[in-house]
Amino acid sequence: MKNSALSADIQQQCQPVRVNTYMKELLFKNWESVWHVAVCALLAYFVLFLFIRISGKRTLAKLTAFDFVVTVTLGSTLSSIILGKVTLAEGATALSVIIILQYVLAWTAKESKVLEKVINSSPTMVFYRGRFLTQAMDKEVLTEEEVYAEIRKYRMLDVDQVEAVVMELNGELTVIKKADGVSHTSLKDIDHPL
Repeated sequence: MKNSALSADIQQQCQPVRVNTYMKELLFKNWESVWHVAVCALLAYFVLFLFIRISGKRTLAKLTAFDFVVTVTLGSTLSSIILGKVTLAEGATALSVIIILQYVLAWTAKESKVLEKVINSSPTMVFYRGRFLTQAMDKEVLTEEEVYAEIRKYRMLDVDQVEAVVMELNGELTVIKKADGVSHTSLKDIDHPL
């Protein structure tokens, strides 16, 4: 009985030491690891900046689902470099492969309508000449209130002023104002009830 009481007493005394050591390591290990992260962050930032400049403006454009996946992947790769999970050379290779893949797929999608629809989907008309297109709205998980809010952003007080509302590839809504006698050629790539 005496040994078990002594053992419990020792365990109780050691517990705060383990927690205290863990907290110290959680907040600060050593200056070497701090400098490692700082240098990796600086170098990885410039590598990513260089690759984005080379890859063009599409990398920075408003995001489609395809662009979003690329952006998240770039961010994840950058964090792995900064935190030392991979070397700078490995990370730079991964960043360049991701950006090259984005460029190749974007170029291929530009050349192939089928691949373009797979990668980017297509715009969806959700409102046309005073009526909501509920089937399209259900597909896009969009409410009437969201469409009304977008119409107000375009400073239109009456839905009779609106020819159409289109959900674009990047998820934004575009409101098209009615204009008498004007053909709507910008709507040609959208399935709509014209």
